[in-house]
Amino acid sequence: MPTALSPERPRTGVTRLTGGRLVKGDRLVEEDLWISSVTGRILRSQEVFYEHFVIPDETIDLKNKILCPGFIDVQFNGAFGFDFSTVPEDLTDYQKGLKRFNRHLVRTGVTSYLPTLPSQNADVYHKVLRYLAPSGGSRNALEGSESLGAHCEGPFISPTKNGIHSLEVLQEAPNGFADLETCYGAGNLNHPAEESRSPVTMITAAPEIHGISTCIPEVTKRGIRFAIGHTEASYEEASEAIHLGATMITHLFNAMRPLHHRNPGIFGVLGKAEGRERPYFGVISDGIHLHPTTVKIAWNAHPEGFILVTDAQYTAGLPDGVYPWTNNDRWVKKGHLLTREGSDTIAGSSATLIECVSNFWAWSHASIPEVIRAVTATPAEMLGLKGVKGTLDADADADLVVLDAVEDAEGNRTLKVEQVWKFGMLVSDAADESFGL
Repeated sequence: MPTALSPERPRTGVTRLTGGRLVKGDRLVEEDLWISSVTGRILRSQEVFYEHFVIPDETIDLKNKILCPGFIDVQFNGAFGFDFSTVPEDLTDYQKGLKRFNRHLVRTGVTSYLPTLPSQNADVYHKVLRYLAPSGGSRNALEGSESLGAHCEGPFISPTKNGIHSLEVLQEAPNGFADLETCYGAGNLNHPAEESRSPVTMITAAPEIHGISTCIPEVTKRGIRFAIGHTEASYEEASEAIHLGATMITHLFNAMRPLHHRNPGIFGVLGKAEGRERPYFGVISDGIHLHPTTVKIAWNAHPEGFILVTDAQYTAGLPDGVYPWTNNDRWVKKGHLLTREGSDTIAGSSATLIECVSNFWAWSHASIPEVIRAVTATPAEMLGLKGVKGTLDADADADLVVLDAVEDAEGNRTLKVEQVWKFGMLVSDAADESFGL
């Protein structure tokens, strides 16, 4: 329980978290963590206490629970009835819906994310990308989860690997970077000389499409991550894309040429090769998109690049049923399974990130720090946010999740979100049903 605060002592905004097991590197460490709701960052506890004589407002006993950085989901299309791609006539309704969504999402442990737009007409990008730009400037914990910028998944993708992306909105081969600016909006793709961050943080495209490979250097020059996805690319084409600056693979194995023993395809670039960096890659461990053994093979191939994602749609958190989507499509939701009506085509997921994390922990022989790294440190590094997000090191943002690790007599493993902290402020507590944003 929090310690009492003397009425005559002014509040400092400092909280001391004790009695927990902290995820630091590849270890669980039993030590205290001091955080500030004023700066929103993790403090150097020895310096704060012994040099500045600061006494925490509260000391909270975590009772041996796991304390880790806040989760980051880099492929997230929506949830709880809100879809980033659905544009109402009144855009103020979109803004209000987005605010409600962020306050709801943070309770699942996802403190930061890339709002993802599957292939759409250009007018959709022009209308909504401004609202999905990085939102960290306000540093207001009460706003809930924080956008780290939009992920544009398409529309420059292979028509044979489109998944549920409507063929009607896919773009022809771009004739230079100007065509990407026309599609997404030139103001949404910052010029390299600009200091402000672009509303777009990542673009997924198929590198074998004529004209895409020549755009990769210009995309990355602007601080935007280029991801390979929805593609027929061969091993050689994927390797060339990485040489040109691609650093990410979108939902590995899904919507791409499968592994073949004479041409390993995109999966092959996870192998070590002289003169070529290995990319980061997203994996959907919802139990539907990939077999558990496939997930383990991917992790063992390149654990340092392994990132768990949900690919969640707005049906996550909603009852089973039939739901409309953009471009006149309809989805059928049965549990976590989401398919296009009248087909077996998987249409994203309805799982939460903590469920994907629990699945990976249950399926693999990975340690808890290794599992947590896949939704914290690794996505932060991929996004260029090492030391800011995804870590419990001093001076990082105090985005935190308290987890309960449960392993029953049969060996079943589950991780549950107990508390969520955003910028040093407690924003969700499972033990207190009345608590929340």
